[in-house]
Amino acid sequence: MLAAPRRGVAQANPSGDFAIYTSTNYSFEDHDATTVWQQLDLRSGAFSTWTTDSNISEVVFVGPTNTSLLYLNSTNQAGDGGVSLYFADATSLSSAKLVASLPAPFSGLKAVATRSGDIHFLVNTLAYPNGTAYNEDLAETPASTARIYTDIYVRHWDTYLTPQRYAVFGGVLRRGNGTYSLAGELTNYVTGKCNASCAESPVQPFGNSGDYDISPDGSQVIFLTKNIDLPLANFTSSQIYWVPFTGRVNDSVPVNPIGATPGAEGASASPTFSKDGSKIAYFQMNGIYYESDRNIIYVANADPRNFNIKSVAGNWDRSPEVLAWSNDGSVLYVAAPDLGRERVFPVPVDAAADYKPTNITNEGVPAGMQILANGQILVSDSKIWSSRDIYTVDPQGNATKVYFQANLVDKELAGLGPQDVSEFYFSSNSTETELQSWIIYPANFSAQKTYPLAFLVHGGPQGAFYNSWSTRWNYKVWADQGYVVIAPNPTASFGWGQNLTDAVAGHWGDYPYWDLVFAWDYVNANLPYVDTSRGISAGASFGGYMNNWFQGHEMGRRFKALVTHDGVTNTLADYATDELWFINHDQAGTFTSPNETSTYYRWNPILFYENWATPHFVVHNDLDYRLPVSEGIMLFNLLQVKGVPSKFLNFPDEGHWVLNRENSRVWHREIFKWINYYSGLSGAASPY
Repeated sequence: MLAAPRRGVAQANPSGDFAIYTSTNYSFEDHDATTVWQQLDLRSGAFSTWTTDSNISEVVFVGPTNTSLLYLNSTNQAGDGGVSLYFADATSLSSAKLVASLPAPFSGLKAVATRSGDIHFLVNTLAYPNGTAYNEDLAETPASTARIYTDIYVRHWDTYLTPQRYAVFGGVLRRGNGTYSLAGELTNYVTGKCNASCAESPVQPFGNSGDYDISPDGSQVIFLTKNIDLPLANFTSSQIYWVPFTGRVNDSVPVNPIGATPGAEGASASPTFSKDGSKIAYFQMNGIYYESDRNIIYVANADPRNFNIKSVAGNWDRSPEVLAWSNDGSVLYVAAPDLGRERVFPVPVDAAADYKPTNITNEGVPAGMQILANGQILVSDSKIWSSRDIYTVDPQGNATKVYFQANLVDKELAGLGPQDVSEFYFSSNSTETELQSWIIYPANFSAQKTYPLAFLVHGGPQGAFYNSWSTRWNYKVWADQGYVVIAPNPTASFGWGQNLTDAVAGHWGDYPYWDLVFAWDYVNANLPYVDTSRGISAGASFGGYMNNWFQGHEMGRRFKALVTHDGVTNTLADYATDELWFINHDQAGTFTSPNETSTYYRWNPILFYENWATPHFVVHNDLDYRLPVSEGIMLFNLLQVKGVPSKFLNFPDEGHWVLNRENSRVWHREIFKWINYYSGLSGAASPY
């Protein structure tokens, strides 16, 4: 699985004749990754290698023909940490012409052709407070490594905050003599807009080019930033700003400031111009300190004199995450979590509040979608059994062509298919909603045999186990060790309505816990091929917390082994996290003196230390600033002192997730040795 190709999103040219995407392979013999670009003919379905130049990092189709493009080269001729911008024709990359050498590691290229024939483009990178682009390779090394802070946003995700912040830059490529050249300097639209905090776009740690857009005629720019009037660590509120392409940071105006739309005060996302540039669509949450509130669709005029914001299908009880305009601007295609999948829904732009969209895709989770020139939707998604499927559907939901299915191509995925997966629904005492769980079967499964249980708990807690591929928690890899995997979606899960998601606040230790108990009970009573007496449980983040909670409760005695990856051990230390808005919301208030009425106290796993007994594998990484490594070390120390069989795995160069393939290989090997030994799998080696 770790060596199998990892493919990007299929990106079609303007006429929809072909699409390109990246494919990356990793060799554990050479300890090196190799990326090539593949081309898919959308008429015939034929595949070919477009280029083996792995330095091409991003491509945008733009220019005088349907095959004209710009691409970013991840290096430049000076080798000084900058990047290069090339203009080329997709049919003859060898004739590409260098059009700009940019002085910093810019990324997130977006570009459009203007009426004059010039190209206007956007990129982003870190910038100094004075607005100039930051290049680590050229930056002076200070004599001291001291870091001094006067507010509480000290570090975020895996990085200590520095004076540099991300910013969106615009540039002009002047057309002449069959090619282009950079005209003048790049314009920074973001840096310097400050109040309680300073603007930053893309918003970190996961922001990308989806946080900004350029109008199709190249005259307007929109970008997303956290609300500069509020402290960064305490609130999720963010706004979208509009600025003319020829303007500067002081010319930018907020599209959706607090008060512009009743109730809309929370995080915004995915600002996107319509194909004619007259409208802006985006998502926004209501909750000002809740990162998992429901995304509501909004459409605004692209006119700073009157944005005239309107909600679209405002009462729809789903939280969309991906957005694309139809060619005529009458429909928004969005992808939203729905019953353990993430499905694509067309939503009319004028949809009333009570409109209920109907999905046009079913299984899988889209990594990206693009509206083609013929109105069909090109979808790149994944499923539990396939790391990448590429197909088209029409606006009515009819699958018009399946181009690619990784499980039918990659030898590492050979034999995988929908037959490996099923699901069940069960009742719990915490909610009237019927709860869902995935079942994933091992290779050569037979219902006449029995297999030990691998019980997985998802993170978040607001999140879900989806019908999607993962290189970190891949259900099928766990199952193929010899388990039946059960992956429930308890209280807090996405896709069954906002009430189920919201209900976990203040209830970490009861609602989802009892849901998981009832899921285990259902399996024990109804799935005779699952041997629950030899079961193990594992989870990361909130799933790690829940395994720590299991350890002190009756549920922990139902398993032969537990696995905690980067989980909470001591909720009284929750303020060691980075995003205080998260813990304030989920613990139903700010930190108070510990007493039995405080959720920080009540749901603390170490209160039940005297019950700890189940062998426990602990993973925690040094660069996890959301849940500091001290949580894992405390857990391991307590287990060791109590004499509970335990093992600690640490990666000094990983954060909340293990991303390096070599590290991931060790992660899987060590965890599987642990659970296979304690579940009694035949031939399992000792983990000691």
